[in-house]
Amino acid sequence: MRNRIILAAALALAIPVSPATAEVVSTTDDGFVTRATAEVAAEPLAVWLALIKPGEWWNSDHTWSGDAANMMLTPQAGGCLCEKLPGDDGEEGFAMDGSAHHATVLQAFPLRVLRLRGGLGPLQGEPATGILTITLKEVEGGTRVLWEYNVGGPMRYEVEQIAGAVDGVMTQQLMGLRDHLGALESGGSAAPDEAIPAPDPEPRIEPDASLEDQIDALGRAE
Repeated sequence: MRNRIILAAALALAIPVSPATAEVVSTTDDGFVTRATAEVAAEPLAVWLALIKPGEWWNSDHTWSGDAANMMLTPQAGGCLCEKLPGDDGEEGFAMDGSAHHATVLQAFPLRVLRLRGGLGPLQGEPATGILTITLKEVEGGTRVLWEYNVGGPMRYEVEQIAGAVDGVMTQQLMGLRDHLGALESGGSAAPDEAIPAPDPEPRIEPDASLEDQIDALGRAE
C-alpha cells in the first residue's frame, strides 16, 4: 500500500510536465530508460557550474526536506548528491539535523559529462538502482543538455507505471536547470514553455569507441 501511495504521488507531481519533452525509450521486465533533452542559452562552463549546484534549480517537490536549497553535490568520483534534513528546534532544545543520500558520482568530466548512480525518488527504497548520465554539448548560441536515466533491478512497482512517473520527475529536474539558465530560442529552438523534441532514442555507440566519441554519440540529435 505504501508503494502505491508513493507512486501515486510521483505520478501526480509529474503531470504538469509536457510528455513531449522526454520519453521512456525502452523497458524490460525489470528496468527502463528515460531520456530528455534541452537547449540552454549558456556556454558549457556556465551550464556545468549551475549543474553542480542543484540547490539553485532542483524541484523542491522532489526533496525529502521540502526545500531544494538543502541539496548539494560534490562533483568528483565518489562524491555525493545529498540533502540536508534540518531538524525542527523545539522549546526544550535544538534538534539534530539529518541527511539523505540521493546518488553517488561515478564520473565528473567538467563541461562534458556528469554520471551518477542511485535510486532516485521512490526508487530509493528498492533494490533497483539507476545510472543518471548528463551530457553537455556546445551548440550554436548555447549548450544542449541530454539527461538519461537507466534503471534496472528488482522493484515492487509495475515497470510501465514507475517508468512514466520517473520520466516525468527527471524531465522536471532538467526543465528546472533549463529555466534557471534560460532556454535557447534562436535557430528554431523551443521557448521555455514549449516542448523540446528528444534526440534519436537509440544513438549508436560502438563498444570500442573512445570516451569522447561516446559522449558525442549521446549528445547527438537529429
